[in-house]
Amino acid sequence: MDLDALILHFFETDDPTTLTEADFDLGLERLKIGFGVERELGRKFALWTLLEALGEAPLPAEAFAKEPALKAAAEDYLSAAFRLERFGGQDD
Repeated sequence: MDLDALILHFFETDDPTTLTEADFDLGLERLKIGFGVERELGRKFALWTLLEALGEAPLPAEAFAKEPALKAAAEDYLSAAFRLERFGGQDD
């Protein structure tokens, strides 16, 4: 999925810096609903990663309770994001 397309679809703008708090909250609510009703697993994972980037994603065990492969992928994503945040892009 294309990040720009997702932002345009859920937040109705191609420039998120122009969003008011109310517009952002409305877009976030649309995104949460979209995640909740999405059935195609790849798209659902993409929506989850956007929610995660916005600090609003459910825990992997809750988000993908019936999909162990996606739950594991989400946990791996969180682990990688944590390592990147903590240690940066440094090579060991």
